[in-house]
Amino acid sequence: METTRTRSGGPLAAVVTLALFAVLAVFGLAGCASQSAPTNSPSPHGTALVYRGPAACDGCAEAAAALLTRNGFTTHYVGKGQEYAFSAAALSSAAVYVQPGGSDDMSVDQGWQIMRQDNPGVEETIQNYVNGGGHFLGLCMGGYLAGNPGFDLLGSGDSEQYIATPGAAVTTTDNTLITVTWRDQQHQMYFQDGPAFVLDDQPAEVLARYPNGPVAAAVLPLGAGRVAVVGPHPEATSDWYADYGLADHSAEGAALGDDLLATLLKK
Repeated sequence: METTRTRSGGPLAAVVTLALFAVLAVFGLAGCASQSAPTNSPSPHGTALVYRGPAACDGCAEAAAALLTRNGFTTHYVGKGQEYAFSAAALSSAAVYVQPGGSDDMSVDQGWQIMRQDNPGVEETIQNYVNGGGHFLGLCMGGYLAGNPGFDLLGSGDSEQYIATPGAAVTTTDNTLITVTWRDQQHQMYFQDGPAFVLDDQPAEVLARYPNGPVAAAVLPLGAGRVAVVGPHPEATSDWYADYGLADHSAEGAALGDDLLATLLKK
């Protein structure tokens, strides 16, 4: 989960935006949410759909999209009022679906309620997508929603609140840094009340663990598809760190995000 972020371009940006919107409206391009599949992309890895809406914080969808774009995907936003509405058709051409972080004043239950209200049938749509061979990437709140309540993509496993685990290295909901062991190397990452994952004995590739042992990042199969989840924020940009006076580990996090995505897509 992540705090609400508002970025303003100033008065000139507002004038330009309004003018552009007027031009788009003339040609009937503004305010449309397509139910069809995204146009096939010439990018190396194809198309990625990123949820954008009130169950994600301002800026979280864009940071997630940047991770996908950097790795060769053409990204589009999906959700109520976005480029695409949730549907089997919209997901049919997507190589990856991403559920980004949420606001730090929103509970998992609230985020899930918003997802279901704004996007009827979203649980079944995402489950069918992954079971049919799709790839799901859940970042922080998205990791929580991979469990229950949520999309129920973790098999017999589930997500849980890390700060409530015995011996947790972070015990507050503050925006902070956390040290994780990722592929046997210690790294610091941006963290704000993210999940840990209880995966029982099911097949899973554990990429990272928190200092007291719980899983911080993992990739696991589901049907013909795969699911990747992470508690900290590998997609966090340098301004996230600066906003809270934290040492900037954004480049370090980006490399871990690239690794997580590559592992998700591995055949």
